Amino acid sequence: MKIDLSGKNALVGGSTSGIGLAIAQQLAESGAKVTLLSRTEEKLQKVVSSLPTPTGQMHQYLAVDFSDFASFSERIKEFFKENTIDILVNNTQGPPAGGALEQSVDAYQNAFDLLFKSVALTTELALKHMMRQKWGRVITVSSISIKEPLNYLALSNSIRSAVVAWAKSLAYDVAPRGITVNNVLTGYFDTDRIAQLNATKAEKMGVEASEVRKTMEEQVPMKRIGDPAELAYLETILASEKSAYITGTNIPIDGGLLKSM
Repeated sequence: MKIDLSGKNALVGGSTSGIGLAIAQQLAESGAKVTLLSRTEEKLQKVVSSLPTPTGQMHQYLAVDFSDFASFSERIKEFFKENTIDILVNNTQGPPAGGALEQSVDAYQNAFDLLFKSVALTTELALKHMMRQKWGRVITVSSISIKEPLNYLALSNSIRSAVVAWAKSLAYDVAPRGITVNNVLTGYFDTDRIAQLNATKAEKMGVEASEVRKTMEEQVPMKRIGDPAELAYLETILASEKSAYITGTNIPIDGGLLKSM
């Protein structure tokens, strides 16, 4: 099966490393024109020049700070005045780790701005074009922790669950317009985020980070942590015509880690 995204414009959040970068690379390889979203302009410049261009497409980037919603809002609104998007991949960095008793009300508000408001605003802006053309793909990178919460990620558990519920409601509303809305629930993938979380856990436990990683790998039935490219293949299918009848779903990709149905 060949995925052809020629002529499609994709916007990918958090796309200079990890999962976001893998998704941007695969969408570009499939022919989409990709706009990268991330904070550091130097990294954006390096990545955008390295993306595949099989159809001669011209990729671009927009430097934004997801953690500063006022600034993010201004930048993303300006972008959509001049650009239209067919494929939106909502993906941001995660909020700080910590259990529920460690978090303040302000911390939950910051996480809400980061994970919910940025996604809702970007989607609202992208939908205007999608609804006019009666075609669009909205894909949000979430986590299996919305099904089986991780006690050390209270902020992420809480707000990502709200995003998934919102996406389910949105999927129903836009389905008659040929627009699909889906969530991909990630397990353990080999990213900087996982490395940082493991380092934090290792410090608290007084062990080496490699030991934490080994324990994590043992928890996965496949006995390994996922390659971000493996997730990007799923995202690319969801971004294509091949997924026209898939909407309102939460699709885990976790090597079998989830125990719940």
